Amino acid sequence: MTRVPIRYGARPCSLVVCRGCCCGDARKNPGMDHAGQLTRLTEAAAASGGRLVVRTSDCLGPCAQANVLVVQPSTEGRRKGGRAAWIGWSADADCLDEVLAWTEAGGPGIAPPPATLELQMIDPPRT
Repeated sequence: MTRVPIRYGARPCSLVVCRGCCCGDARKNPGMDHAGQLTRLTEAAAASGGRLVVRTSDCLGPCAQANVLVVQPSTEGRRKGGRAAWIGWSADADCLDEVLAWTEAGGPGIAPPPATLELQMIDPPRT
């Protein structure tokens, strides 16, 4: 995984990819290239010049909507009112295309999400 130094307290847009009990599990979603999905996201982050970081997490919670990922706004996006966007059913290439296009455009608070991606947005679990 590529680590990008964060300068002056600024944080880039980030993707948190669930890899817990259900997300990324070939038993739950057979035939999907879970490792390839994560590789594609980390390669996009490496090519972003520090505008995107990717990290994994153990279970994020909404297992019924696996695979789950969270798009977190950059510092600038948060200042402009952006909040984390939880996206379910994110295992297909079309969804990843839209997530990466959105983050390339700036992500939450900077650019609106693609309309079709909005259909996959889910509520975060209650703690």
